[in-house]
Amino acid sequence: MAAGVPRVFVSHLAGVPVFDPNGDQVGRVRDLVAMLRVGSRPPRLLGLVVEVISRRRIFLPMTRVTGVESGQVITTGVLNMRRFEQRPTERLVLGELLDRRVELVESGEVATVLDVSIQQLPARREWEIDKVFVRKGKGGALRRKGETLTVEWSAVTGFSLEEHGQGAESLLATFEQLRAADLANVLHHLSPKRRAEVAAALDDDRLADVLEELPDDDQVEILGKLKQERAADVLEAMDPDDAADLLSELPEEDKEQLLALMRPHEAADVRRLLSYEERTAGGLMTTEPIVLRPDATVADALARVRQRDLSPALAAQVYVCRPPDETPTGKYLGTVHFQRLLRDPPFTLVSSIVDNDLPPLAPDTSLPAVTSYLAAYNMVAAPVVDESGALLGAVTVDDVLDHLLPEDWRETEFEAFSSGEEAVDG
Repeated sequence: MAAGVPRVFVSHLAGVPVFDPNGDQVGRVRDLVAMLRVGSRPPRLLGLVVEVISRRRIFLPMTRVTGVESGQVITTGVLNMRRFEQRPTERLVLGELLDRRVELVESGEVATVLDVSIQQLPARREWEIDKVFVRKGKGGALRRKGETLTVEWSAVTGFSLEEHGQGAESLLATFEQLRAADLANVLHHLSPKRRAEVAAALDDDRLADVLEELPDDDQVEILGKLKQERAADVLEAMDPDDAADLLSELPEEDKEQLLALMRPHEAADVRRLLSYEERTAGGLMTTEPIVLRPDATVADALARVRQRDLSPALAAQVYVCRPPDETPTGKYLGTVHFQRLLRDPPFTLVSSIVDNDLPPLAPDTSLPAVTSYLAAYNMVAAPVVDESGALLGAVTVDDVLDHLLPEDWRETEFEAFSSGEEAVDG
């Protein structure tokens, strides 16, 4: 960045695309790496943590950054594809410096870091952190009225100290538009301490969505650091099948304590799922598909399908059953696919257009058989019905894939990017 160009605040760099000289996007900025220096000297900015298409995080040195402008980063076009590993002397700017409590040197007042800015040194390719944007006071969710000001790096102290109870509001603000899977990837790469702090700052629904996208060990770690009452609330906000998978990883005593704290109805669904073998239709299914009575109309079905919190797989069909409407239902009558709902008039009864040609799955159907069923009939979800004809739930293709892929698939790159290449020339 040429001299005279306004400084760049790092919150504006979170998630911006990274392009090679030809204009091809190679990834997105997920963090910045800085090295603290002795005394009051501003930290040197070493480079960027870039998430490439394969979700691998790599290190892009600032010496290979040729432009930071208009919401984008331009590189020389050559990326080292070796996975980024943080060194002890390095600090993640977004992950570790934001929300930190520091002290203003002149007045001794405590302040919370909301943002920092970076600037390129004149006539060199070196960058450093030059300014700190802070809010006076200790910060926290209920303390947002303090005076804000931008000061030189040398005007604050406390970045080099280990801090307990660091907040996460500013960090989360930089990533609020991320999908749950991408925010989960951010959490996975933070330190355990910072991961717990960020999880504590998320609301229950957002944390539930993120937990569903994390590896098992991260899920267990985060849940274990929550108070039991809140952990139970988060489990209730998760899809029942995901909550059951997470609880199955816990010691029996912890699992029972959390189930006892959950609302009885929510706990009953999870207990039912835990009673089935993991790699069966019963163990894979969700207990919350769209269930309609025979006298419901196409308009009723489309209204249910439009619900925002439904996954695309669950929204692809509705299941017509006799009362009761919640699983286990009354007699299962058949399935109506979304495309059929679009072809028929709104006043049409769903009972008149059900597809009952395909047999439902039994709860003890094995994973390979479930996979074959979905593949053979080009389905994204399938009903699971017990011996009495009651609908127990539905198995969706995303849950099947979760169990078909390697256990560490969330931590590894796609096959096309794991061939051993160390550099890509754009």
